[in-house]
Amino acid sequence: MPSRTSEQYGLAEPLMLEKIDQLFACGVGELVALPQIVVVGDQSSGKSSVLEGLIQKPLPRDTGLCTRFATQIVFRRAAEEQVKVSIIPDLDASLEHVSRAKQWGKTMSSLESDMFKKIMQEAHKEMGLSSNRDDGEKKPTFSNDVLRLEISGPNQEHLSVIDVPGIFKSTTEGVTTKADIQLVRNMVKSYMENPRSVMLAVVPASTDLATQEILELAAEADVYGDRTLGVLTKPDLVDKGAESGVVDLVEGRTRPMKLGWHIIRNPGQKELQDVTIDRGGLEAAFFRSSVPWSSIEKDKVGIDSLRVRIKEVLSSLVKREFPKVQVEIKSRLASRQKQLGRLGPERNSPAEQMAYLVELATKFQRLVHLAMNAAHGADDAFETSPDLCVAPAVMSRMQTFSDEMANYSEAYAFSHDESSEPLAFEEDSDEPDTFHSRKEVDLDDLIGIIHPQESLPHPRCGEIKAWLIRVFKGNRGFELGTFNASILATVMKKQSLKWTDISMGFVSDVIVIVHRFVGAALNSICEDRNVRDALAGKLFDQLIGRYQKAIASTNFLLKVESSDTPMTMNHYFNDNLQKSRQGKAAGQVKKNAFHNGSHGMVVRLEHASPPIRSMSNEQHVVQEIHDILQSYYKVCRKTFVDCVCRQSVIHYLLECDESPLALFSPVFVSQLSADVLEEIAGEAPALKRSRAQLTKEIASLAKAMKILAKV
Repeated sequence: MPSRTSEQYGLAEPLMLEKIDQLFACGVGELVALPQIVVVGDQSSGKSSVLEGLIQKPLPRDTGLCTRFATQIVFRRAAEEQVKVSIIPDLDASLEHVSRAKQWGKTMSSLESDMFKKIMQEAHKEMGLSSNRDDGEKKPTFSNDVLRLEISGPNQEHLSVIDVPGIFKSTTEGVTTKADIQLVRNMVKSYMENPRSVMLAVVPASTDLATQEILELAAEADVYGDRTLGVLTKPDLVDKGAESGVVDLVEGRTRPMKLGWHIIRNPGQKELQDVTIDRGGLEAAFFRSSVPWSSIEKDKVGIDSLRVRIKEVLSSLVKREFPKVQVEIKSRLASRQKQLGRLGPERNSPAEQMAYLVELATKFQRLVHLAMNAAHGADDAFETSPDLCVAPAVMSRMQTFSDEMANYSEAYAFSHDESSEPLAFEEDSDEPDTFHSRKEVDLDDLIGIIHPQESLPHPRCGEIKAWLIRVFKGNRGFELGTFNASILATVMKKQSLKWTDISMGFVSDVIVIVHRFVGAALNSICEDRNVRDALAGKLFDQLIGRYQKAIASTNFLLKVESSDTPMTMNHYFNDNLQKSRQGKAAGQVKKNAFHNGSHGMVVRLEHASPPIRSMSNEQHVVQEIHDILQSYYKVCRKTFVDCVCRQSVIHYLLECDESPLALFSPVFVSQLSADVLEEIAGEAPALKRSRAQLTKEIASLAKAMKILAKV
């Protein structure tokens, strides 16, 4: 529709009002607040007389047909007189009720009292409301459906109002209950709380306004008082002497409201029974000749001037709110479509269920690919869920594992030289004496499967020589200047005892990281909690099996490293051993070095060879054991760290076809039976209801968009 400023719209321009009416008719009023005039009041307020005056038609007076639903009354100018009656079903109603209600409707050239009564009876029946002839059948007394009454004719001007049931405080036996009192109250409040509604608050002039609940509700809904137009009825019943207070109210001298007050005269019971009486004439005569009512400004009295005032208010309301309504309908449609999209396609047949799960599996593997490549900027999910960032988490844990193995893994700290001084730890160090094998918090799913938390001691400092002497003495044979080869295996096992807890703690932490990733990825790709839970349950056993393969791989590596036959082909073993010996020799030579101004630190030729220290055979052999163990341990440690990282973690947990991250895939889905597909992806009743509701709302909003697009 071409955009126009509000100044270009004429008073109650038919095009805009027509579109608002059409939006009501398509049911979008329950989803988007629409500009509307709402007539509210108590059951005894004279509200029915106000409506009769507006539509210029008598309403049924049968108490069994009192207003039990909202009624939208639409006036529009047309060449011929016509009355159309239809039902706008509640959006929360069942599909069957919606279909039946939309099919019902009446069209006639005029609306007589008897015909109106008959139509109201049919409307009650179509809405499924109770009547006096229900023979004990339990049916509701009130409905959230809306009866739409469209009155067209050459003398009509465009106007629409909504009448809601009158609030009440006392029940009628066999008709209303205490629950109905609250139901009606909530229904009325829902219309009043619409920020785009203007309330016609109908109250009898003959009562104390302070006791009128409808004014209290209006004040709660309209805090600033700019959406309430007060309508006083029954001025002829005001007590003598109290008339001036009512006049002051209408003239705005007491309890002023921005939209003001209006007063009308209701026909009495005898006048209602006399069809020849002219209501307009009686009312005009009353306000013209009755004191003090005749003193009130003419545009504030009578049903005709009220109709003009309502048109002015509605016109101003529509011009102000129409652009906002357009924006909100478009936004609400996009939101509902997004919600429906998140539910995925319908999943009633095995083929639909498989297609749905294949799509989820494809999305899951995409997240795996991005996570493994640390391409976190490619999907917003990585911002909202840090658990998806698996690569940096694993790399950080690998580094910690490597550092712990390098610094804390040996039982006894190696010595730098032939003395018994400690390698890395000083007595006055502030560092704690223990460290923990696990860095990640356990998950309940994995308790009993992964390695528990262990508190491990730091290497024992300054004790390695004494320990090696004890081992040597307990295992020495008749070797001359050497030692039994089994001693190396014995001390290596003892020196590497903490490898099990450190490596198992590392692999367990990576399993936790991977398991958290799986859960976070499922949460990211699937909003249906029932599907997520069922899918996680189906994946769980196989995930555990794959985690256990990584644990078994680590156990295998530990077994290999603790073999009774120490062996390595790595040349770094000999390099390390030679460097260790050379370092000790260099250390002895440096003791005799001195500073020469032109050559720096120098040593005399006779001191270039390290001094020969007097050592016993036992001391010599123990020193050899220490140096060989140190070189061999360093090579084995580095090899072990690499193998655990590459095999147990990278291969078994992250990259191989049998890794946990590769489990949920289209291939996995294709192998599921029809029963399992139904168990995982079948739609729960609540989801079906949600999908049906969203579909209905989208249909209404889409129809509303078409209405707005018409020129």
